[in-house]
Amino acid sequence: METLTCSVSDLTPLLGANAANDTSSAAAAAAASYLCSRFSTISNTISDTSYAVNNTYLLFSAYLVFAMQLGFAMLCAGSVRAKNTMNIMLTNVLDAAAGALSYYLFGFAFAFGSPSNGFIGRHFFGLKSIPSQVADYSFFLYQWTFAIAAAGITSGSIAERTQFVAYLIYSSFLTGFVYPVVSHWFWSSDGWASPIRSDNLLFGSGVIDFAGSGVVHMVGGIAGLWGALIEGPRIGRFDRTGRSVVLRGHSASLVVLGSFLLWFGWYGFNPGSFLTILKPYGKSGGYYGQWSAIGRTAVTTTLAGCTAALTMLFSKRLLVGHWNVIDVCNGLLGGFAAITSGCSVVEPWAAIICGFVAAWVLIVCNKLAEKFKYDDPLEAAQLHGGCGSWGVLFTGLFATQRYVNEVYPGRPERPYGLFMGGGGRLLAAQTIQVVVIVGWVSVTMGPLFYLLKKINLLRISRDDEMAGMDLTRHGGFAYVYHDEDDPSQKPSFMMRRVEPSIGSITPEADYQNSPTTTTTNV
Repeated sequence: METLTCSVSDLTPLLGANAANDTSSAAAAAAASYLCSRFSTISNTISDTSYAVNNTYLLFSAYLVFAMQLGFAMLCAGSVRAKNTMNIMLTNVLDAAAGALSYYLFGFAFAFGSPSNGFIGRHFFGLKSIPSQVADYSFFLYQWTFAIAAAGITSGSIAERTQFVAYLIYSSFLTGFVYPVVSHWFWSSDGWASPIRSDNLLFGSGVIDFAGSGVVHMVGGIAGLWGALIEGPRIGRFDRTGRSVVLRGHSASLVVLGSFLLWFGWYGFNPGSFLTILKPYGKSGGYYGQWSAIGRTAVTTTLAGCTAALTMLFSKRLLVGHWNVIDVCNGLLGGFAAITSGCSVVEPWAAIICGFVAAWVLIVCNKLAEKFKYDDPLEAAQLHGGCGSWGVLFTGLFATQRYVNEVYPGRPERPYGLFMGGGGRLLAAQTIQVVVIVGWVSVTMGPLFYLLKKINLLRISRDDEMAGMDLTRHGGFAYVYHDEDDPSQKPSFMMRRVEPSIGSITPEADYQNSPTTTTTNV
């Protein structure tokens, strides 16, 4: 907002000061001084109110994004077998708890510790010197919710067969180092590919990843990909001939509940990434400003997710012959993950295209995962990694000039989407983001998971996996259940036919004991 100023020297003549009359001049000067003091008080109050409103908006957005952790927990619990419910719920709590400490001590500094170099931040360790003009506590809280979202994505990929200590190690490392470095590259004012750098922008543009299709979703998805690859599929996921065997999650109700909670939280994830709301576009006093852009971002988010859900519904109906609510929920989330990058700079109609393609990206990624015997209980790598990659590239194709200049002001010649007439420079920057995120996460998280495997800290034993970690690692089951693939839940005895003695065979007995006689299960 513009600063309101008042000058006593400018105001005094307007109050009728007379150079020939000292008394009149003194009275006018006193009146001008009083008015300016009142004016300054009003100006400071307006400024304080502006800070308060913007910080309240950011805090509210942080609460919405944090609510997504509950969505992740419900989605994960419903997607695994009942015998691992307590385990996956505990890992979701752990992501938030361990992530809070690691992000407080190191992560926030590595991400936003300005001034710094283009690779990594170097200030604000342990929130030292916070609050400041650069950042406040609300900004830290908001960024922490993004960091634990990335860790939550990874936990879904390696569910049902991972040791508890491995979750502790990878979650702390991901939120304390791997994710913060990526967010510094693309979101910090010092990052080498950031669109808000003061100079030397990548391809004259920087990368536009507004809310994190790449920074959050790709990081979590690629980390999960490496974890699941190194750990291997769950027991029974593929039979001896290599054919895929579906290990169904135990509760579609929890999956739907989790999906709706994630949908709700995404309205803090995407619109909240503006960080402030009291910002006019153009002259003050109009109806159009950042509040309008926030509303538009919520609309594009909604349209992309809904389009992807419907596309998945009808596509899977044609491909497999039935309507599957789990697939619809995954399609919905895939659309959200894809639009997250360009949600603020594309038209609503473009969001529909984004969601439609995202659904097919997810279908293709799932087919490839099955072909290469890759096991991801929540399709997290395919959904967040695959759809997130598409979302980053989509921004380079459909970002509009007007919205780009509003969201990233100060450079009228900034490149925009290829299909919108802006040339290919933004698309080139977006492509580089996809490549460097895949590379960075691979060289950090891949060796970590491999090391954990080598020292026997990654995967649980075969017996523990068959029995379920709730029983073997967490003291008991979450609730009474029946998993259709669990042999321990099958009948403990069966009625068998009794063979007659040799001397008592009759034609009737011989007929009853013929091979065509069936047995009855109890």
